[in-house]
Amino acid sequence: MSEPRAVRVDEFLPHAPARVWRALTDPDLLAEWLMPNDFQPVAGHRFTFRTDPRPNAGFDGVVHCEVLDVEPERLLRFSWRGGPLDTTVTWTLVPEGRGTRLFLEHDGFDPDDPAQRFTRRILDGGWRSNVMSALRAVLDQTARG
Repeated sequence: MSEPRAVRVDEFLPHAPARVWRALTDPDLLAEWLMPNDFQPVAGHRFTFRTDPRPNAGFDGVVHCEVLDVEPERLLRFSWRGGPLDTTVTWTLVPEGRGTRLFLEHDGFDPDDPAQRFTRRILDGGWRSNVMSALRAVLDQTARG
């Protein structure tokens, strides 16, 4: 693990930044590829993601968030607090050819806390595989429909 405090993902998506932005900020689309939510792309908006609780990890299934920065079609950053975590998630969109280079940074893990190290490892795999695959599927579906 080269970066013990963060998960970083760099993904090319063959979709325009406007389409990717919509998938990141439309609550219904966001629910399809990430989790049910009450998100609004407005700085200061507090929202939650909901998923299955993991009592053995001290997680009740609710991720409490607040939108920190919004630059339409460029940047979205929000706090991510759930269980023992108090972190931030940043999405950065960069136009590239006929698509978008999407950067994810989930930062703020405590490398000295064994539970957070474990959670970081789980989220690293989840962001890279499950979440990006689900996002791609939603983007492909919206491109057809």
